[in-house]
Amino acid sequence: MVDFGNTLKELRLQAGMTQKQLAERLWLSKATVSYYEQSVRYPSPEVLVKLSKIFHVSTDYLLGIEDKRQTLDITDLKDEDIQFLQDTIQLLRKKNLVANSAHEKNKG
Repeated sequence: MVDFGNTLKELRLQAGMTQKQLAERLWLSKATVSYYEQSVRYPSPEVLVKLSKIFHVSTDYLLGIEDKRQTLDITDLKDEDIQFLQDTIQLLRKKNLVANSAHEKNKG
């Protein structure tokens, strides 16, 4: 959780939120959010999950475990839509695997 405070502050600012606005969404005090951003305190697991949902990132991203901020917000999608997205992702992975293999063959 080395960069948690900086990550949280960056996400909050990118979302155009004040510390007070974020605190209200979390049902916490503004001071608590400030402590999080200064890395004086760290959130409970419950608050960490709320933060990940507010900013549409993984808890691993918030904790600095992963660098990628890529997530897909599938809230309100039907099961058939989610399945379509999963199938499309698999097709794209296969396409990229084939393209990368061809590129490696041409290099050697």
